Amino acid sequence: MPGYELWSDKERKEVNDVLETGILMRYGFDGPRKGIWKSKELETAICETFGCQYAQLTSSGTSALTTAMSALGIGYGDEVITPSFTFVASFEAVLSVGAIPVLVDIDDTLTLSPEAVLKAITPKTKAVMPVHMCGSMADMDALITICKEHNLILLEDACQSIGGSYKGKSLGTIGDAGTFSFDFVKTMTCAEGGVVMTNREDVYIKSDGYTDHGHDHKGADRGADLHPFIGYNYRISELHAAVGLAQIKRLTEFLSLQKKNHGLLKDMLAKIPEISFRRVPDPAGDSCSFISWFLPTAELTKAVVAEMKAQGILPGNFYWFDNNWHYIRKWDHLKNSITLNALHPEVKAQVMQQANKDFAASDAVMSRCISTSISLLWTEEQIQEKGEKMVNAVRKVLAEQSVSL
Repeated sequence: MPGYELWSDKERKEVNDVLETGILMRYGFDGPRKGIWKSKELETAICETFGCQYAQLTSSGTSALTTAMSALGIGYGDEVITPSFTFVASFEAVLSVGAIPVLVDIDDTLTLSPEAVLKAITPKTKAVMPVHMCGSMADMDALITICKEHNLILLEDACQSIGGSYKGKSLGTIGDAGTFSFDFVKTMTCAEGGVVMTNREDVYIKSDGYTDHGHDHKGADRGADLHPFIGYNYRISELHAAVGLAQIKRLTEFLSLQKKNHGLLKDMLAKIPEISFRRVPDPAGDSCSFISWFLPTAELTKAVVAEMKAQGILPGNFYWFDNNWHYIRKWDHLKNSITLNALHPEVKAQVMQQANKDFAASDAVMSRCISTSISLLWTEEQIQEKGEKMVNAVRKVLAEQSVSL
């Protein structure tokens, strides 16, 4: 899955360009940097590669989400509908702008259930934030329709789906804004970094200032910039942008390998009738960073996970139902609204109410799901070996369960 697996002289070259100038900051120092503007180059490359009009780099995917929400006017008193299966950064970003994360059930796409979204809409709902988990996408047609009918903002958290698309449009470029994370384990990496993508000029201008203490960036002298609003320091460095600039030029290479390896391993798993796979709304747009597969029951799934662990083949296979970072079931810090800074009592109560709802529909999906990450380094022989071990582990458990019944 991650671009760091194929580190090369191309990344080193881009980083060395920056090191030779000694200018590691993305703004200012025009003379000493000798025309080296890696952040600007990467933003242009993002627009060209993914088909958006504007891109604003940030220090992380989390700060990209926070920036996008602020630029879209989401804040205190607003509710943001987001899925129960996501990375913790999604709800962290909602809380960071003072809004309430309204977590709702997923369906067999492993993303937002449109039906659950409809049921969760209240007069306080400001935005719907689908999270395109594990490389694939939400049902965007349904969510676009909902947002239009209810006059809601559509913000895509596409941090886990770089290179994915929906009906010809890159994920992250379909809604009012979208975000990528470029952390170390993403399909393309900056080591740390993120981006806000949008086709709205107003959102871009606000994102540009918000990530740099509110600077308007209109003059030649950054120190003389005006500050139309309060911002924060969410800047990316030139070193991180340099890594991303090399990686984005290799994205087609990464995706090609990913899809090839994904297909070979999925074909092996598909030979077991009891295994089914996540529903992908647009199969052609799957970035193929994971194969997410289901067994008929939670009991069988847990037994297969235990068997793979016993055989030493569990690494790279994720049972999200018991995962601390990605599923509502283990988010005790959110359920108890534990923060270092005091929340307003009303906000704290609302957060706890939302996080402690019944997520039985999501449990029914996640308790049966295993996601296998796809490596770019696998040879066909290694895929064959890995697939055989996984298939044999599943068949062993199925046989044992059949005997016990």
